[in-house]
Amino acid sequence: MKRLFAFAAIAAAVAGVHAQDFPGSKTITMVVPFAAGGPTDRVARDLAEALRKPLGGATIVIDNVPGAGSSIGAAKVARAAPDGYTLLLNHIGMSTIPTLVRNVPFKVETDFEYLGIVNDVPMTLISRPNLPANNYKELSAWIAANKGKINLGNAGVGSASHLCGLLFQSATKTEMTPVPYKGTAPAITDLMGGQIDLLCDQTTNTSPHIEGKKVKAFAVTTSKRLTTPLLKDLPTLQEAGLKDFQVTIWHGLYAPKGTPPAVTKKLNDALKAALKDPEFIKRQESLGAVVANDGRIEPEGHKKFVAAEIAKWSPIIKAAGVYAD
Repeated sequence: MKRLFAFAAIAAAVAGVHAQDFPGSKTITMVVPFAAGGPTDRVARDLAEALRKPLGGATIVIDNVPGAGSSIGAAKVARAAPDGYTLLLNHIGMSTIPTLVRNVPFKVETDFEYLGIVNDVPMTLISRPNLPANNYKELSAWIAANKGKINLGNAGVGSASHLCGLLFQSATKTEMTPVPYKGTAPAITDLMGGQIDLLCDQTTNTSPHIEGKKVKAFAVTTSKRLTTPLLKDLPTLQEAGLKDFQVTIWHGLYAPKGTPPAVTKKLNDALKAALKDPEFIKRQESLGAVVANDGRIEPEGHKKFVAAEIAKWSPIIKAAGVYAD
C-alpha cells in the first residue's frame, strides 16, 4: 500500500512538472474534422495563430481529417494521448454527432475535456436569383403554393446548411427535396444557376453572393438582426413568424478526456486571451463571425451549452431519418 501511495505521489509530481512546462518546445496539433479551405478550417488557422502568444510561442499545426459528419476527426482526438498536445476544433457538428452518426465510437458528453466556445457564425436563407419572391412574406406564400416541388440544397449530410435546412423544414412544416453536394461551393453555383431553389448557409459563404446580387436573401437565423451593413435590413426568421428559430454555427475547442486539469486550465486561459486578441477579432468579423464573450468560454458553460444543443438537434435529425454513417 505504501508503494502504491508513493507511485501515485510520483505520478502526480511528474504531471505537475509537465503542466508547468506545457507546452514547452513540443508541437500542438489542432484537428479540424473538415476539409482545408472551408470556414471551420479558416477559424482554426486564425485561432492557432492567436493561441501562439499566450502559449509561449508554441507551434500549432492544423490536421484536416474530414468525413462522416465530423465524427472521424473527433474520434481521432478522443483516442489521442490526454496530454494537451492534440486538440479538436469542431463546429455545431459536435452536438449532432450523437444522433447523426449511429455507430459513433465515442461519447461527446464524456470523452472530451471542454475548453470553451470560440465564436458564432450567423446563417442566411437565400434563393436562386429568379425565384418569384422579394421578401420573406412573399417567399412564405411561394413555399405554401409550391409544396412538394421545392428543392433545398446543402453541402452534404451533417453540414451547417444541411442542419439549417432540416430545422427550416421542421419550423415551416414543409417537406422539401434535399439536394446534397460535396461542399458549399457547388451548391451555391447551382443555386445561382437556378438548378435548386433554396439554401441556408453561413454568412461566411453567402455574403459575397448576396452583395453581388447573384442570389436573393430573405432572412437571418439569429435571434436579433445583424448589424453588418450588407445584412442589417434582413429580418430574423423569428420576426417572420418561425417561433424560437435560431441557428448559429458555433465553434468549440476540446482536448481528450483525462488531460491534466493544470494543462486544461492553461489551454482555457490561452483561449480566453486569444478571444481578446484584436487581430483575431478583426479576422473573425471579416468572416461574419462573432467572437464568444459569454459564459460559454468557460469549460462548464461550454459543456452545458453543447448538452442543450444535443437535446435541440436530436429529435430534428431523427425525424428526418438521414444519417452520416
